[in-house]
Amino acid sequence: MGVYTVFMNWTVAVESHVDSSFFWGYLITQIPGGFIASKFPANKIFGLSIVSSASLHLIVPFAMTLMHGHVVIGVRVLQGLFEGVTYPACHGIWRFWAPPMERSRLATLAFSGSYAGVVVGLPLSGLLADAVGYQAPFYAYGTFGIIWYLFWIWLCFENPRKHPAISIPELKYIEKSLGESAHPTMPSFKTTPWREMMRSMPVYAIIVANFCRSWNFYLLVLFQSSFLKHKFGFKVEEAGFVGSLPHLIMTTIVPFGGMLADHLRKNGILSTTNVRKLFNCGGFGMEGLFFLFVAHSQTATGAMFALTCGVAFSGFAISGYNVNHLDIAPRYASILMGLSNGIGTLAGIIVPYALDGLIQRNPTGCWTTVFTLAACVHLIGCTFYGIFASGELQPWAEPPPEEQKVWAPPAGAITHGDDPSQAGMMGNYMKETSFGAPEYTEQSQMQQSNAISYGATGHVANNPFALAASAPIAEEPAQPSEGYGYTDYTQGQAMPSTNPYEQQAYQQQQ
Repeated sequence: MGVYTVFMNWTVAVESHVDSSFFWGYLITQIPGGFIASKFPANKIFGLSIVSSASLHLIVPFAMTLMHGHVVIGVRVLQGLFEGVTYPACHGIWRFWAPPMERSRLATLAFSGSYAGVVVGLPLSGLLADAVGYQAPFYAYGTFGIIWYLFWIWLCFENPRKHPAISIPELKYIEKSLGESAHPTMPSFKTTPWREMMRSMPVYAIIVANFCRSWNFYLLVLFQSSFLKHKFGFKVEEAGFVGSLPHLIMTTIVPFGGMLADHLRKNGILSTTNVRKLFNCGGFGMEGLFFLFVAHSQTATGAMFALTCGVAFSGFAISGYNVNHLDIAPRYASILMGLSNGIGTLAGIIVPYALDGLIQRNPTGCWTTVFTLAACVHLIGCTFYGIFASGELQPWAEPPPEEQKVWAPPAGAITHGDDPSQAGMMGNYMKETSFGAPEYTEQSQMQQSNAISYGATGHVANNPFALAASAPIAEEPAQPSEGYGYTDYTQGQAMPSTNPYEQQAYQQQQ
């Protein structure tokens, strides 16, 4: 935003409206985005939101020539509406892809992309605007977003069962590790436990932490260049390069923190609750202290050193509050992300209005107040999260009783991960309950059980994904498997599910 406000010579009031207009739309679709991502394929929702926002980027330069910024405000609101579903959609994707002990690493690796975008965007925008014109960054980012979308729809799939190249061991590992935490039925507005959710202090701990971190994130994104320009005399392009350094460090710290958090949990060194509190409070507390140094620094070198260290420590906090939704309520993770990120977005609306007046009145001397306030916000978030956060599954996050009855494994079932070869699969009676529970009788016969989950599978003739065409099955219409595929039964004939491995096995049998 800073690029075109400089080149258009808008007033401070117009700049404030333009800077905050994106967040008006972004706020509106946060909670609806959680439901959308839980009801429809989250990977498609994520991709469509990005490509829609990128396409709107292409018309921003034209909009800037009309009505003194008001059309730009409208376009930015639309972009916010589209992008408001992205973070909830991320958690909607990880709900089916991230094993519990790998959540921190995988989620933070994805989140680090948003900070890498700042690293690239700040200096590149300044260079393009200076060399080509203020329109260039918008055309560049819009084009990049559309190209990215082509790769996204090619490479990303809703869940492991729909990935055409996933190995069977990896598929079984992911499904076994998720277990009940990836309950196949989707929450609706009616079945979501709103009352219990709104009474849950761990939920409020995430919300408060999100707001506090968003305050400082938007402060730096919107005003860091102004800080370097007004207080230390940096040029626009210089401020872009120097200002990207803290975000570059954070881009590397965020995934490293995720790996470290998972290591501590996986090896039993710390509980999930203690890991979340340690990383979040440590990151927030250190960033708050370093921001106090920034507030009172008299040199550009000292200010940038403290700013870089503070932002680097905040990268560890992403392994605290920002993946905590998947711990306390994996079934409602996308909804909780929409709720917490929606409250956090309020910071993006408040910060421009709260700080623009200070900067306008005293562009050189206001920064002590600005960064002292930011430090206090972070220390408040650190304290609240340290008291009320939790890493344990909350009682209200379990599936409703009627769904538990449907999903419960049949009596006598063995665990999903048991090796059939170790249980005497050849000619012996056994059952395996996984994500589509098959029953086994003699090698020449298979009876398909009530497969309520991720796509019914059967073990026949040592083929772990074969569906026996000759199996005696009662005549009944096609039945959905309540999850990732369908197993069709028509006229006593077993038809393959939509899983590519099952289809291939079925064709080989024919």
